[in-house]
Amino acid sequence: MIQLRHTVRFVVLGLLVCASLTSAQTDEFDVDAIVKQIDELYRSNSSYARVEMQIVTPHWERTLALEAWTKGKDKTFILISAPKKEKGTATLRIGNEMWNYLPKVDKVMKIPPSMMMGSWMGSDFTNDDLVHEFSLLEDYTYRLISPEDAEPDALYLELIPKEGRPIVWGKVLIAVREVDYLPIWQKYYDEKGRLMRVMRFSEIKSLGKRKVPSVMELLPQNKQGHKTAIRYLDIAFDTKIKESVFSLRNLRKKR
Repeated sequence: MIQLRHTVRFVVLGLLVCASLTSAQTDEFDVDAIVKQIDELYRSNSSYARVEMQIVTPHWERTLALEAWTKGKDKTFILISAPKKEKGTATLRIGNEMWNYLPKVDKVMKIPPSMMMGSWMGSDFTNDDLVHEFSLLEDYTYRLISPEDAEPDALYLELIPKEGRPIVWGKVLIAVREVDYLPIWQKYYDEKGRLMRVMRFSEIKSLGKRKVPSVMELLPQNKQGHKTAIRYLDIAFDTKIKESVFSLRNLRKKR
């Protein structure tokens, strides 16, 4: 997913003025290895996670408790366990198709293409964020860069979507810690070069036998006072998950 799958995946307005590293500096680091680590940080053949999602707006704030199951790149099941008002609400994703179950009306709704850019559960993540799973290695061209405000202990990458990929971003900038390549932030720009959202990573912990940032904070740049924070409480990678979890029958299951 979470990336909520990843997973997904953003506060400086305007473009960063970037320049290529000199060849001597570039040779010092393996850019493919850096991108590969970012790409696979939260990924596995299957996973189960307990997550808190805090949604903040200028007018209200709420926190959801979630459980999320994933299998491969194309199957996700998310169940809301709290608060009571949303308890039992569930989302199923299989490939590019997505369904929501609303327990109050006992109804399954398939999300049409026209609603894919709509908010998921009132958060700053969209339905499209949950559906489209992209690989940084396979779907982007990338290079190390050196912004004017670079920190001495960080590395910076610029990623451009490959032609023909259904990616809404014009480019993505990523900062990682030089010591272990763990992400610090990601900045997403539209095709006109405008910064649209910033994702910040913090609170590095050992989860699922991996060292990962346990908190991801999404800040949309076009909605003042809005943010969505995801906190991983626990993750199990490469765990056995029944295929029946990713089914419409399970989506409708009474809990």
